[in-house]
Amino acid sequence: MRLLLGLLPLLVSIGLSAQQWTSSYAEAQALAQQDGKSIVLVFSGSDWCAPCIKLDREIWQDASFQEQAGKEFVFYRADFPRKKDNQLDPALATENAQLAERYNQRGSFPLVVVLDAEGRLLGQTGYQKLSPGEYLTVLEGLAK
Repeated sequence: MRLLLGLLPLLVSIGLSAQQWTSSYAEAQALAQQDGKSIVLVFSGSDWCAPCIKLDREIWQDASFQEQAGKEFVFYRADFPRKKDNQLDPALATENAQLAERYNQRGSFPLVVVLDAEGRLLGQTGYQKLSPGEYLTVLEGLAK
C-alpha cells in the first residue's frame, strides 16, 4: 500500500505531461498560451485515410512519444470522417472546416501543422516513415 501511495504522485505527473488530444482548437490554444507550448494541429481522415491511420498507430499512440511530446506540445485533431456512423457534432465539423480553410487549403491528409500559441504557422509535415523519437525531432525542428 505504501508503495502504491508513493507512486501515485509520479503517475499523476506523468499523466499530466503526456500528449493528450484536446477537445477543441480553442482549448488547445488556451492551454498552449497558459503553458508556453506550441500547438500540433493534425488534419486527419480517421476512417478513410490510410496514411492518417498509420500515423495514429505508429506515432500518436506510442507511449514514449506521448510522454515526451506532451512536455512541449498541445495536440488537436481536426478530423474529417466520411462514414455516417463517425460523423462529428455539427459545431465541431464547422470548427474543423474553418481550420482547414486557414491551414489546409490544399486538402492534404494527413497534414500535421505546428503553430505557436497565437496560431501563427511555424511549419508543417505529414506522414513520414520514422520512429516516434525521430518524428518528435521533426516536430521540435518545426517549432523553432
